[in-house]
Amino acid sequence: MYRIRFHGRGGQGMKTASRILGSALFAEGFEVQDAPRYGAERRGAPIFAYVRADRRPINERGIIRRPDLVVVADDTLIPVPAAGVLAGLDAYSVLLIHSHESADTWRRRLNTPARVLVLPLIEESADRADLPYVGAVCAGAAACLLGVISEDALATALRDELGPLGEAVVQRNLDKALAAYRQMVEVCGVVTEGREANAADYTPPEWISLAFEGANVSAPVIHAGLTSSAVKTGLWRTLRPVIDYDRCGRCWWVCSSLCPDGAIQVEEGRPTIDYDHCKGCLVCVAVCPPHAIEAQPERTAESLETPK
Repeated sequence: MYRIRFHGRGGQGMKTASRILGSALFAEGFEVQDAPRYGAERRGAPIFAYVRADRRPINERGIIRRPDLVVVADDTLIPVPAAGVLAGLDAYSVLLIHSHESADTWRRRLNTPARVLVLPLIEESADRADLPYVGAVCAGAAACLLGVISEDALATALRDELGPLGEAVVQRNLDKALAAYRQMVEVCGVVTEGREANAADYTPPEWISLAFEGANVSAPVIHAGLTSSAVKTGLWRTLRPVIDYDRCGRCWWVCSSLCPDGAIQVEEGRPTIDYDHCKGCLVCVAVCPPHAIEAQPERTAESLETPK
């Protein structure tokens, strides 16, 4: 069975990549599972999607813990522990990183037993959640590494998945996917089907047993109010909303009421954004009647705030 994980950020198309690869494998006669997994539905948040493919019925369920292939769309995720990019990699695994850095550089940094390959970044974007066509690019490269998917099957799968977006969008994605496929030709088929799980190899979790204390000591009681305000969730943000007060119609009840995190306060009839707790969901940008709120890449906004 092939077990593949795609890692990226919300908005980069990892769910779409898994669907394209899954559809292409299905067209080649495989039984397939493909599914995404993410927490808050927010641009820029770490997510992953997985694909299983086998010639026989698939009885495994849940996330993939022992991947044969891991595809990383955004190399800034690798040092983020919560992203779990390196989880389960062993000497039989292949790690493909979409990056400007060389494979040798990543091997030295990661010290992983997996085989490390790099898919060179062709385009860059100020917003890492908006790398153009990265989902199609990753799907195309993964299809070649598996060695069991033809270019025709990849093209058919991509058209099936992206067809409703229009021919122009489909063609641009198809061109990028096929270019990535051909970049990987020298290592085509390097990914092998993973070994079947053996009960004898099972390693139980390293549980930590804690003695139970008296309920008056260890009961789940919060003794202080507003503790969540100390957690600066704005650090997650990749795009920030910025208010143009010259265009603001002072209809503050719209943006402040619809902000899911209550990060927009009203001061003397003017909405202000609490950037310590604004996570960059951009709901306010979408609902602002006079379009006075625009999204700016976090790096750009930070540079404008830095004193000269």
